[in-house]
Amino acid sequence: MNRKSTATAARGGTVPDVDEAARAEIAARAWQGLRTLVLDRHDRRREVCDALGMSFIRAKALRHLVAGELTMRQFAERLAIDPPYATLVVDDLQRRGLVLRSPHPSDRRLRMVSLTPAGTRAAESAERILNRPPAAVADLDAADLAALDRLVAKLLG
Repeated sequence: MNRKSTATAARGGTVPDVDEAARAEIAARAWQGLRTLVLDRHDRRREVCDALGMSFIRAKALRHLVAGELTMRQFAERLAIDPPYATLVVDDLQRRGLVLRSPHPSDRRLRMVSLTPAGTRAAESAERILNRPPAAVADLDAADLAALDRLVAKLLG
């Protein structure tokens, strides 16, 4: 099967060759469908915000800290925010008892940010919500679910 016919094959249809314009149209339609599914119909971000009582950037910050402590600079870079905003986010999370700020072990100029046990629980709660598939996915038959899993793995590849 060639690149041009992959989208049609994934839908279980026949696999005719299509020209580049038709292929681009199919790709755009598929991408729009994915965006609509994830961002419009089943956006879990609002659910995370409501469950944790905070903005999504704060929940995202907690999720990034699960892997281990970060310097404030690393923290800002991982979240793609500027350092002053990173300080505001950390200040708020610290007031809530979700993170700790401590000196770097070898460089006093740097500050480290790490999760408290409550912060770890909040991050885990956010992950559970974000990882729960919507009914549109969970209710697919086994063959479609396997095909979707294979295609997503290939896209992330």
